[in-house]
Order: sequence, then structure tokens, then C-alpha cells
Amino acid sequence: MSFRLIKAVAATENADELHLARLLLLLGQSDQRSGSTMAGIMKLAKLDFLLRYPNCLERLLKFKNKNATKANIQPHERTSIESKMVRFRYGPWDTRYRRWIGLLVAKGLVVSYVKGHTVHVDLTDAGRRVVATLSESPAFADMQERSSLIYRTVGSMPATALKNLIYEVFPEIIDMKWGENIAL
Repeated sequence: MSFRLIKAVAATENADELHLARLLLLLGQSDQRSGSTMAGIMKLAKLDFLLRYPNCLERLLKFKNKNATKANIQPHERTSIESKMVRFRYGPWDTRYRRWIGLLVAKGLVVSYVKGHTVHVDLTDAGRRVVATLSESPAFADMQERSSLIYRTVGSMPATALKNLIYEVFPEIIDMKWGENIAL
């Protein structure tokens, strides 16, 4: 593997744009299917975990006796991990979710507010337009299809139930130390 390729992969991982697009597609599913906000950063992180790691989505589908081929995993996705997630108190987590939500708010694509102890994230009209554009882009076709599949499969679950399901499907996460990189 060339050093140039390694640098390109690292630059992609550190660029916020791909992460923001992925979160927008998930938020678009929440908006489209329930017409409501995404209730909780923890829930968004769990849904994003399944979107970022298609192998994990496939495993969850098998666990739920669903057609795992619908995850449509490409050969290169079976041997690579697109980005780093760590073991956190509530399972898979990336320390940048609050940053990404802040960036989406700053761009006028979402609004965010706290109700009770839960952060809610909702698309704005501008955010819906961006989601529509992303959804029609061939470059984001797999991600869009998987976002829809994830939301149909587990999107209606409350955050705590989703966390418990993640622990049930991926029990190896439970034994990991907080802050340890997840390598599934």
C-alpha cells in the first residue's frame, strides 16, 4: 500500500463532509418515516454505527432473521473499516457527534434542542433539500439504501432498546474497555 493512499484515506476520515452526509441521510429517514426529530445523540450514533460498518449491519440483519443480502456489501467493504469508533459507556461511539451536529446547525441544515435530558435533531427545509440531492446521487446510492434498511429494521426502537440490541448482537463490545477502538 502506498503512502499516498494512506494519506488519502486519513484525509477522508478527518474530513467532516462525508460524515455530515451520512448523518443527513439517517436524519432524512427519521424525518420521512416518522415526521419527527431524531431523539438522542446516542440513538443517532447507534444507527450510524450500522451505516458506517456494513458488516455489522449484515450481522444485525441475520440476528433479526432478515435478508442480510439487502445490506448489499461490496467486496472491498468486507475487509476494510472505513473509520474508527471506540467503546463508550453506551456502546459504539465517535467523539465527533456533537461537533457534527453543531456543523449541521451552523450550516442551517438541522435544528437541535434539548427536551428533558435528550438532544433532539430535526432537519430544516434546507436540510431536506440536501437530503433529496444526496438521495438521488449515484455516489450515495448504497448509503441511502442502507439508511432506509437500517431505519426500517431498527429505526423505531427507543435509544436504550437499540443500545441493548447492539450489545446482544455484538457481545464482544461489552468486554471492551471504554475508549478502546472497536475492530469488528
